[in-house]
Amino acid sequence: MTDDSSEPDSPKSLTKSALKRHMDALQKMGETLVHLSDTELRKIPLENPLLDAILTARSLKSHEAKRRQLQYIGKIMRNVDVEPIQLALEKVQNKSQAGKAQFHQIERWRDQLIAEGDVALEKFIEQYPDADRQHIRQLMRKAQQDVKKQKNTGGETELFRYVRELVEKTG
Repeated sequence: MTDDSSEPDSPKSLTKSALKRHMDALQKMGETLVHLSDTELRKIPLENPLLDAILTARSLKSHEAKRRQLQYIGKIMRNVDVEPIQLALEKVQNKSQAGKAQFHQIERWRDQLIAEGDVALEKFIEQYPDADRQHIRQLMRKAQQDVKKQKNTGGETELFRYVRELVEKTG
C-alpha cells in the first residue's frame, strides 16, 4: 500500500497556500471549459459528472449561481485526472490561435493586393503559384473600385474569399 502524501505533487503533500493555488487553477480550468464552444467542448475528454456541471454552469444567468457552480466544477476536478483534459484544452486553444493568425494573414494579403496592386500580386503569386493571376487581377480591380468610390459591391469580400481558399489549400 502506498502513501499518497509521499508523492511530491499530491495534494496532501502541498502546503495550505500551494493547495489553494492548485484548487484555484482547477477552478480556472473549469471556467475555461465553460466558455468553450460546443464543438471545442466535444474534443475534451470529460467524465459525465464534470460535463453535466459544465453544461449547468453555461445555463445559469445569476452571477452568484455561476460563481458557486464554478467552485463546484473545481471540486469535481480535484477527483479527476486533469492531465488529458489539460492537453486537449491546450490543443483546442492552439488551434484557435492558429486559425486567428491565418485569418489575419489573409486580411493582410487582401489589403496589400488592394493597396499595392501588381507589386503585391507578384509577391502573392510567388508564394502561391496555384493562384489564377487573371482572376485575382479582376478581383483586385473590383475591390479597388469599391475603395475608390467608397461603395461596397462585395469586391473586397470576393478577394478575401479567393485568397482564403488559396491559403487554406496550400496549408
